Amino acid sequence: MGGSTGCKDETAARRVLADLEKRSEHVRAGLMSAAEDAVIDHQAIPLIDHLEAYFNYLQNKRVNGRRVSGHHVVNIRHNLSRITGECKFTRLSHLARPPVEAWLDQRDAEGMAARTRNAHLAAIVAFGNWCVQTHRLVANPFNRMAKANEKMDPRRKRRALTEEELVRLLDVARRRPLLDAMTIRRGARKGQAVAKVGIETRRRLEELGWERALIYKTLVLTGLRKGELASLTVGQLDLDAADGRIPHAVLNPEDEKNGMGSDIPLREDLAADLRAWLARKLNEAHDDACRKGEPVPSHLPPDLHVFNVPEGLIRIFDLDLVAAGLAKRIKKDGKWVIDKRDDRGRSIDVHALRHTFGTHLSKGGVAPRTAQAAMRHSTIELTMNTYTDPRLLDVACALNVLPALPLHDTGNERPRATGTDALAPHLAPALAPTADSAGQLRTTVGSTTEAGEAPNGSSRRAVTRDVDKSSAPLASEDNGGQKKRATRLELATFSLEG
Repeated sequence: MGGSTGCKDETAARRVLADLEKRSEHVRAGLMSAAEDAVIDHQAIPLIDHLEAYFNYLQNKRVNGRRVSGHHVVNIRHNLSRITGECKFTRLSHLARPPVEAWLDQRDAEGMAARTRNAHLAAIVAFGNWCVQTHRLVANPFNRMAKANEKMDPRRKRRALTEEELVRLLDVARRRPLLDAMTIRRGARKGQAVAKVGIETRRRLEELGWERALIYKTLVLTGLRKGELASLTVGQLDLDAADGRIPHAVLNPEDEKNGMGSDIPLREDLAADLRAWLARKLNEAHDDACRKGEPVPSHLPPDLHVFNVPEGLIRIFDLDLVAAGLAKRIKKDGKWVIDKRDDRGRSIDVHALRHTFGTHLSKGGVAPRTAQAAMRHSTIELTMNTYTDPRLLDVACALNVLPALPLHDTGNERPRATGTDALAPHLAPALAPTADSAGQLRTTVGSTTEAGEAPNGSSRRAVTRDVDKSSAPLASEDNGGQKKRATRLELATFSLEG
């Protein structure tokens, strides 16, 4: 008897059996539905157990044959744990709409962004739906709760960085670790970078700065999110550009926001920087093995992360912005804070580097559909409206491609009364590209000038832009101290086919 009811005491077991028989009679009599009867069994189970079952369900859930992103599950766990904990829900029977509404109102008063409030609401609504589907609840108590209006909450607006700002940011990021260590903090020489630094410490800080600058550059030239970049390992990089191959990084489905997985094209100068960076790491592994008397490795482990993306990257990025003159320290409510807003209230953060990627693609004349593919967006509206900063788009220059429409007598022969041949020179713009057009777009494939077959027979396309090769933005130094060929930011967006 104890095995069927879970009771060790016979009296208690008989009481439980009597209750089960009574519920069964109610179901047969139509006084209670089978679903309502199943719900009763879950009421005594702690809510935390139901939540863990839900998180396990999400980790194994598949959408269109693909697992749900691990980052999505982490976010759902955080939001659900917070809202259920602060609303003091400990049983399924405690789940109710009024406490959640009060919690959201309180977060609104505290300044929580509308998008964040909606994320918490969406998490608990989805949990309620799952409870109904698994017969833990008869109905979802959070259905039809109103969402906050995200369009009326502009606090999350970001702006893109200009090319000149990017160059300053990368330069500061590369030099600041060593400069901070050399700067005197107290006394008569406060603020002077004259402190002595040991040779090994100097080498370590210089390498840290080089890695930090390369992290920023990779984010700008690939559009990767911070978490996606942090997930990349050595085995996910294909940096071999021989035989017309396109260097690229393979992003695993579980590490991508949409859970699909992607091949991320790498511009040649970025691929060269990454090759130099991995060569540095291999040299370090050699030196470390020699010091320990261990076998010297011939290559880096494929599961080694390419970058050590620190948890405090957001704070580090803010300090780099201040050092680059792109943000300032101000005193607010008696505390020093970093103000990163421009005159329109838009700010710069790590994710703004992804906005910068999208904006410069558009500024460089990349077709919207190609930019959408590069950004890995589900809709072209997201690429064009959210991730394109209109302030960096040269709209005035773009107007020059429109046809000339003179309203005065040009002295040419007047058009005939019939036919439209004479109107063609005025109304039809010259759409075909010309070699002397400044900023003219061209299509380049391998060593040819036509889109189509590359030398190795694979089909690939690249959209690029004629630029002044004498300028040198976003240049990095290789291991030997030689500067790589400078390349402008508005460069090729590739798509891998086949």
